[in-house]
Amino acid sequence: MHSGIEIGLASYAAIESGSLGRRYAEPASRYRGEYQRDRDRIVHSTAFRRLVYKTQVFVNHEGDLYRTRLTHSLEVAQIGRTVARALRLNESLTEAICLAHDLGHTPFGHAGQDSLNSCMRDYGGFEHNLQSLRVVDKLEAKYADFPGLNLTFETREGILKHCSARNARALGDIGKRFLERRQPGLEAQIADLADAIAYNNHDVDDGLRAKLLTLEQLREQSIVAREFEAVHARYPQLEDRRLIYEIIRRMINRIVTDLIENARSAIEEAGPETIEDVRARPAPLVALTDVVAAEHLALKQFLGENLYRHPTVKKMTDNARDMVQSLFGRYMTDPQEMPEEFSSRAARGDESAKARVVADYIAGMTDRFAIAEFERLT
Repeated sequence: MHSGIEIGLASYAAIESGSLGRRYAEPASRYRGEYQRDRDRIVHSTAFRRLVYKTQVFVNHEGDLYRTRLTHSLEVAQIGRTVARALRLNESLTEAICLAHDLGHTPFGHAGQDSLNSCMRDYGGFEHNLQSLRVVDKLEAKYADFPGLNLTFETREGILKHCSARNARALGDIGKRFLERRQPGLEAQIADLADAIAYNNHDVDDGLRAKLLTLEQLREQSIVAREFEAVHARYPQLEDRRLIYEIIRRMINRIVTDLIENARSAIEEAGPETIEDVRARPAPLVALTDVVAAEHLALKQFLGENLYRHPTVKKMTDNARDMVQSLFGRYMTDPQEMPEEFSSRAARGDESAKARVVADYIAGMTDRFAIAEFERLT
């Protein structure tokens, strides 16, 4: 393994020689670092391939150019890598976390998650971060020597962004930081914010493409208005989609630059020597400045009101909730409707264990497979 000094990383970056390791010991690779191996395993996983047919905002079949969970994950990784490189942090680890963060997401976006969580209320609930960890720890069946993907502790730590005390206690080492109120490594902190930056800005693009948002509406947001004025002043004749692309490109650049510069200042002020110093901090070191964070939050709230709750989107999400609830009820009543690998697991436990197997099956579905199953069963 390489030391952090050898590969030019900061002393407080996640360094492979200091990794807390894998759940199942494996010999080192001759040509790849441990976090590279994590990334490669994620990219080759079945759950990652399914993301191409999972909703971001618009159901996959509604148009070929809307974001899916897969393209979103790639955009998150792109932002994450830029920030990690600028801060001399571990780029491969950041990329692995970014690519894996949505592996446990249900079909039909947040509507699917909310519906499945409602179905699972009496059985421990459903949360997609926990499900992503469950996918990489247990559900992927790719290797002869162990279940899941056997990822490093640091990648798993980054995947698990949120966790209740009850779940943290059940998870053991990976949940410990939530009980002790410690921070994850800086690479995980980057991935968390890269996710928010990517979906906020690219949902603007998809909302405009779908004609559910207008540029006039968006210009009421200061973060959009500033870039619109700058682009319009320089390219007064620009009216086609290049105008929108140019505005969004500049918005992302402004937010990412703010993130890098603010994080750099916070790190310098805190003066951590190791990743354990980062974990011991009372709050994350990777954050936006107050001004940009407020603008970013205002844009998120605007999208909530005007895009995610738009009548067209709401009709789709209401249908999605109904489908997920219907599928859940049917599989609980008749587990034999699931493939044998799931139905046999469902038969081995109590009602709560059966519900978790049903949730695993539904969460793994793509949008179009869930629709096809709903039509088959109803």
